[in-house]
Amino acid sequence: MRYVYAALLLHASGKKVEEDNLKNVLTASGGDVDPARIKSLIASLSEVNIDEAIKMAPGIAVTPASSEAATPAKEEKKEEEKEEEEEEALAGLGALFE
Repeated sequence: MRYVYAALLLHASGKKVEEDNLKNVLTASGGDVDPARIKSLIASLSEVNIDEAIKMAPGIAVTPASSEAATPAKEEKKEEEKEEEEEEALAGLGALFE
């Protein structure tokens, strides 16, 4: 996936997706570079219109990180409230048998 991401990064920045540019991006990211993979990707992308491929890709719902962080806290509060309600209900039932 790193190779595809690197190609998309080059495309998004307006650079030509070619072997040297792809190698530079992958090297800058600190990863090992496999020349065979680069050549394979370049050959695969030679007949692909990247803009059209992106438009045709299915949409992925992305939730901002801040709302993801808030969601567990809300769920915990709801669970605590349910537990308190259950305890109150059980206490009320216990009073019937005293």
